[in-house]
Order: sequence, then C-alpha cells, then structure tokens
Amino acid sequence: MSVNLATQLREGTKKAHTAAENVGFIKCFLKGTVEKTSYRTLVKNLYFVYSAIEEEMERHQKHPIISQIYFKELNRKQSLEKDLQFYYGKNWQEQVAPSAAGEAYVKRIKEISETEPELLVAHSYTRYLGDLSGGQILKKIAQRGMNLTEGEGTAFYEFAEISDEKEFKNNFRQAMNDLPIDQATADRIVEEANAAFGMNMKMFYELEGNLIKAIGILLFNTLTRKRAVGSTELATAAE
Repeated sequence: MSVNLATQLREGTKKAHTAAENVGFIKCFLKGTVEKTSYRTLVKNLYFVYSAIEEEMERHQKHPIISQIYFKELNRKQSLEKDLQFYYGKNWQEQVAPSAAGEAYVKRIKEISETEPELLVAHSYTRYLGDLSGGQILKKIAQRGMNLTEGEGTAFYEFAEISDEKEFKNNFRQAMNDLPIDQATADRIVEEANAAFGMNMKMFYELEGNLIKAIGILLFNTLTRKRAVGSTELATAAE
C-alpha cells in the first residue's frame, strides 16, 4: 500500500521548516554571519545526532520499512569526525560532548529505535534530504564566513559516494513513497518529522548566545577603531 509519504512529509512539515529557517542563528548564517565557536558547537552536536541515527538505522537495516530507505552513502559520521578534528584538534574526542538540546535529540532517536523504529524514517528525511538539498550552498557560506580554504572544516557537506545528488534525492523520495505503510503510520512519521525540526531548532537556539556575543564584540571593535581613527585625525588637524 502506497501513501506517498514523501509528499505528505513535504506538505506536513512546511510550517516547521519555515520556522527553523527563521531562527536567529540560521538567519544570520544564511546572510553570511558565521561565528566559528558557534559553528563548531553545531558540528559537535550534529556528530552525536548523526552517530545515533546511523547506529540505529544500521541496527534496523533488515526492518521491513527501514531496509527500504537505508542508504549507507548518506552517512555523515566520518565526515563530521574530520571536521571535529579540524575545529578541535587531534584530541577532539576528549573535548566534545552533546549540549542539553543535542542530548535530548539523541535520547529521542534511541527511544523510538527501541519502541517504533519505523519513525526513524522521519529523522532520515529531516536531516539527509536537507543536507543534500542545500549542502553546497551552506558549504560556500561557511567557507566565506570563516575564511576557510577548500577542504577545511566542511567535510560534512561532501557526499563522496553520491555522484548525482538530484537523482539520488528523487530515488530517495520514491523509496519513501513506496514504503509498505498505512496512513496511520504515515501520520506518525510526519508528526515525528515535525518533532525533529523542533529538536533541531532547540540546538540552534542554544547557539544564539555565542553568536550575539561575537557580533557585539565585532561591533565594539569596529566602533573602537573608528573612534581611534577619528581621534587621530582630530589631533593631526589641531597641530
């Protein structure tokens, strides 16, 4: 029985998707304001989230529903490990732990894996399709915003095993549309996808404090420099 799950997910998460894009951290990011401390904290949280998703997806890879959308080429854990080494150094494992929001996200993934593994479809959709859709744009923003060179700190956005991202997304959506589920299950998956957007938003909210502080310091330094230049000009004119 086909219920066109991909279509229902797209339509059923529109409000949540828009809300996530309007969180301050994301709005600033999309405008090119990328503060490295906040960004590496996001990478750290994503590492724990993706590790949980990929561990549980692998665990249920023979599940009648999960098996249909289990694509190992989507896995982000190893890419995030490369980025964490760049941002935290070789001993990054000793320095990173999930934030409160990241920990709650991981807990939810583990919980549904034990009780309703089919809901993992929602988390796969929410994270991976978003990564594939805007990855290259976000990569360029991160590079410009943090003055990164190619190959530095943006491995997360690279899908080395996927040659045609557009084709892959189409195949992924078709696989979701072909899942052997009824409408009640589809409704629960859409509900879980909205919850996933909410959990992502909570991680973004946590980052706003660092971002606001960084912008404040930048503005303060800019004003201080301008005042210093102005004072110098006045002193020169008075001589």
